[in-house]
Amino acid sequence: MSRRPPPMPPLLPGYEYERLLGSGRFSDVFLYRQPCPHRRVAVKVLLSSVLEDSAGQPLVSDATVLAQLSTHPSIVTIHQAEVSEERCPHFVMEYCARPHYGLRFRAERITVAEALSVGVQIAGAVESGHRSGILHRDITPANILVTDDRRPVLSDFGISIATSPGREAEGSGSVSILWSPPEFFTGVPRVDARSDVFSLASTVYSLLAGRTPFEHPGGRNSAADLIHRTATDPLAPLTRPDVPDELQRALSRAMAKDPAGRYDTALAFGRSLQQVELALSLPVTQMEVLDDRASGDAGTQDDELSRHTRIREVAAVDPTPGLSRERDGSRLDPYAGVAAALGPSAPSAAGSVASAPTRTELSTRADGVATALRPAARDASSASADRVEAYAHRQLPAAPTYPAARTPPWPLVALAAVLVVVLGVGTALVVRHITRPEPEQRATVAVNDPAKAQDPPDAPRSVAVAALPALEGSGDTDRATISWDAPENVGEGDYYQVRWKDLPADYSEHSGWVTVKGRVSTTRSTPPGVSNPCLEVRTVSPGGSRSAAVSTCLGEG
Repeated sequence: MSRRPPPMPPLLPGYEYERLLGSGRFSDVFLYRQPCPHRRVAVKVLLSSVLEDSAGQPLVSDATVLAQLSTHPSIVTIHQAEVSEERCPHFVMEYCARPHYGLRFRAERITVAEALSVGVQIAGAVESGHRSGILHRDITPANILVTDDRRPVLSDFGISIATSPGREAEGSGSVSILWSPPEFFTGVPRVDARSDVFSLASTVYSLLAGRTPFEHPGGRNSAADLIHRTATDPLAPLTRPDVPDELQRALSRAMAKDPAGRYDTALAFGRSLQQVELALSLPVTQMEVLDDRASGDAGTQDDELSRHTRIREVAAVDPTPGLSRERDGSRLDPYAGVAAALGPSAPSAAGSVASAPTRTELSTRADGVATALRPAARDASSASADRVEAYAHRQLPAAPTYPAARTPPWPLVALAAVLVVVLGVGTALVVRHITRPEPEQRATVAVNDPAKAQDPPDAPRSVAVAALPALEGSGDTDRATISWDAPENVGEGDYYQVRWKDLPADYSEHSGWVTVKGRVSTTRSTPPGVSNPCLEVRTVSPGGSRSAAVSTCLGEG
């Protein structure tokens, strides 16, 4: 198929054209420079073929909803949406100069932690779009951009399909077949929120695999082949040893052939990825969801996950330039951020200096609004002079008078001093002899060492290890779940450490202690090539004291 000729950039007042960034199926993207405020922006110009939806209404009419969504931290920011003088609908968006994931996933090995974090954040963005009545329908690695502060943001909501009643969401021939669900290619395409869940899971799969889900490296990968595999072939398990089975199962469910077998919402899929983060003892990624109802969905799931899911109300945004509304004075405090005026100081205990009134000054801004300032301070030099003068002329108390002392009889004084010394030395020797402890009774504990001064914690109980079941179509099992019961007298702040034991010297990667806090189970990679490996678990107190280690082996019992 021949490529269309390079597009002409539109003339946009207030923007200076620099270069073409790229062309896609739905739009062309140009780089412009905005002199005021000074910044570079990306301008996405929609093609005429996608300007009308099935109801005959311009898609750019959804600009208000899109601008509201762009307040989401994981959705690319839309600064402006309008039609140029050349009748060219376009969006002015933030420019993300870092390489997007469409370039990165084939060129580098993306870690499991990064793929999970990206999936959780973008799931919040997709869920926010769904709650605003918009399907994305083109979630791909190339549509996940990276901001200057390295945050993933989802782009191309501007070409989304409205999902409100009366505007039926239908499939399109212009979709990314590499990440699209099977229902996109049926005779009568019927797509919904679960279609976006499939595409998001396909994108996470690609970040980990370095290829698209149904691509055969070195084989035939025509459009017809890929569509057929998407509809019929089972999802091949990821072969990376660092990908846990929990993640394999989450991706398999999200990419089920039948939409009824998938997660119902992007929020549910994002929470399944957070569960994998918990299982791997990774920091749980925050998931932001915008909802004009500000519902409490975050609290209906597991408490651990609800702490990392924030559902907040949609901010009202007007993306149309030149149509700013009058601000409600009740919602904007003109004195916000200005220190309140201080009143007169309270009288001091002495009742003298503090009784003077404090003068408060007012300054007037250029707009005529009086701004209250803090009390004006007295002149520093005059205040210091007053204090010096008062100190110099203060009245000193009269010196005390004592009767004249008589000369003591020195012989008697000397004799008394000798007696006092003799009695003092004798008393000290007697007391020392009486109170001296026996040598074997001396304390030997170093009080400055808290680890030695406290009793060791109790050891964990009922330690067990079990191999995780292999995914369908997977040849081997290389991970195991370790579980145990907490000690009866577990202390506040106690945690656990787990490690494989009795391994060869070159297995240092598997033989180190791994800390587990707040849980009594963990999932670990089994040492490759070791038959029925053994492990040990111990309890550790906050002060560093450790219990005896409890051992077990894979395959016991």
